[in-house]
Amino acid sequence: MTIAPITSTIRDIPTEVVLDETDGIKRRCAVNLDHLITVPRQRLGRRVASISEGRLVEVAHAVVFALELDLALSPT
Repeated sequence: MTIAPITSTIRDIPTEVVLDETDGIKRRCAVNLDHLITVPRQRLGRRVASISEGRLVEVAHAVVFALELDLALSPT
């Protein structure tokens, strides 16, 4: 499974997506999509958030930017 770390340090850069209380997070944080890693599913703990479809589109855009992919994504 490919995952991205979450941090309380918000850098306001294109490769991160900010999460807040609406995502089920207790305080504002950022998903660092420029630090994607792959781990065995067995190493995962509990789910820490559940994001909306709109937030998922933000994640997709950040991943495309981080990986320098040339994809046409619909605007948010």
